[in-house]
Amino acid sequence: MDSPPDPKAYAEIVWNIVRQIPPGSVTTYGQVASMIPAPEGAAPEDYVRLAPVWVGKAMNAVSAADTPGVPWQRVINGQGGISLPEGSRAAAEQRARLEGEGVIFGKNNRVDLNLYGWDGPPADWLAEHGLLPPRPIRKSGDKPQQPRLF
Repeated sequence: MDSPPDPKAYAEIVWNIVRQIPPGSVTTYGQVASMIPAPEGAAPEDYVRLAPVWVGKAMNAVSAADTPGVPWQRVINGQGGISLPEGSRAAAEQRARLEGEGVIFGKNNRVDLNLYGWDGPPADWLAEHGLLPPRPIRKSGDKPQQPRLF
């Protein structure tokens, strides 16, 4: 199954979630996917594997059109990097937009998900939209830390 049973409806759900991400925060394709229940016709075990790719396709459709109101730049890969081709105009634009929001890229051009990772929308918003609690993207036990002075 290369795409969800109803790609347009799935993309709308993805974009609605992404609209909730505040400036200066990022999420991952996998975290967005974890909030969306498996669509009818998709086997749950297949969905877990395919959903992040489907989210990526939905985000690619937004970034290609630069749809106003969908902050596509705030969705990155699970390693904290930009998934667009390195050196491409789109990758440079995504990085510039994130940096403009105060997101700092560290070594290996990665964003520290423990510092900038989004915890997801409020529980009542998720329930209202029939969505699931997000999978955490921060490493367990790790909390954002202030840099040491000494």
